[in-house]
Amino acid sequence: MSLTKFDGLELPASADFHVHLRDGNMMKAVVPTVRQGGVNTVYVMPNLVPPLTSASDALAYKQRLREEDPNINYLMTLYLHEKITPAVVKGAKVQGVVGIKSYPAGVTTNSSSGVLDYEVFYPVFRAMEQCGMVLNLHGECPSDHGKNITILNAESSFLPTLKSLHAQFPKLKIVLEHCTTREAVEAVNECGPNVVGTITAHHLYLVVDDWADDPFCYCKPVAKWPSDREALIKAAVSGTGKFFFGSDSAPHPITAKKGGRGKTAAGVFTQPYCTQLVLGAFEQAIERKVITEDEVTEEILTGFLGGYGRKFYGITDSSNEKIVLWKGDEVIQESFTGEGVEVVPFRRGQSTWSVSWK
Repeated sequence: MSLTKFDGLELPASADFHVHLRDGNMMKAVVPTVRQGGVNTVYVMPNLVPPLTSASDALAYKQRLREEDPNINYLMTLYLHEKITPAVVKGAKVQGVVGIKSYPAGVTTNSSSGVLDYEVFYPVFRAMEQCGMVLNLHGECPSDHGKNITILNAESSFLPTLKSLHAQFPKLKIVLEHCTTREAVEAVNECGPNVVGTITAHHLYLVVDDWADDPFCYCKPVAKWPSDREALIKAAVSGTGKFFFGSDSAPHPITAKKGGRGKTAAGVFTQPYCTQLVLGAFEQAIERKVITEDEVTEEILTGFLGGYGRKFYGITDSSNEKIVLWKGDEVIQESFTGEGVEVVPFRRGQSTWSVSWK
């Protein structure tokens, strides 16, 4: 079955609440692809080298992004680090920084400066709670074979920390980023309205078998079991507002993905096809009889692809830009290139929905 009922459908521009736009030549190659994916609002991750730990760092980065494409609303974040204090939080909020991203030390790209002990940051979380800044959590524990923790159960092992933080700071807005498991969906649903989760496009497609032999499907957190994928699909079309789109599009040079020089870089590049891939994933789920065609409505698409996230973050799209979905013969490019960089997108060479700007 296909979602042909949406061929020609007009929707508000999508908002992507988890993007990696990098810096330098990679930034110059990636930023122009944002609007290709039907997106005009992006929540920008701070894990550059060095990481963004001050409002001045974040605003300088925002200016570099705007020089590449000024027609995108860039929502900026800081990297949770020992340099972040309650005073930094309050000052950053005044200057327009929206959230602070927490990375457990060493679990993903550019996370070596990440968190080892969350209690150390309780004063920071209290300040964030008081001023309305959002805490974005990369929800994994570092691998610890003594505790039987690997990349396959790192997310589930983190969920008690999520619940503890919510109990300590019930008014703090928390996003469990890039959920990959049924347990994560259940944990977010069990928490109050200030806790939500983002879901990527690629996790709506992938299971463990896919990344085990394809580095271009390898990301952190890794895709899990078919039952986890189906739980994510159902969460995405639930209409509760507790889950919304965050692509976690993470470009890496093709040489870093092919391996042979140390560990394979973790990250899947979906930016040019964000909106399109979500439609394709829902179609596949209908074919697998995970959901029905009736469950994928215009209201659900509008909410998941931006409406729920905008409401949670308290932002409006003053541009009122619209996109049009259509089903043609478009095929995902084999790669995207820039000066000195080449990036391979997710599902390269496969057919895809198309998006145009109205």
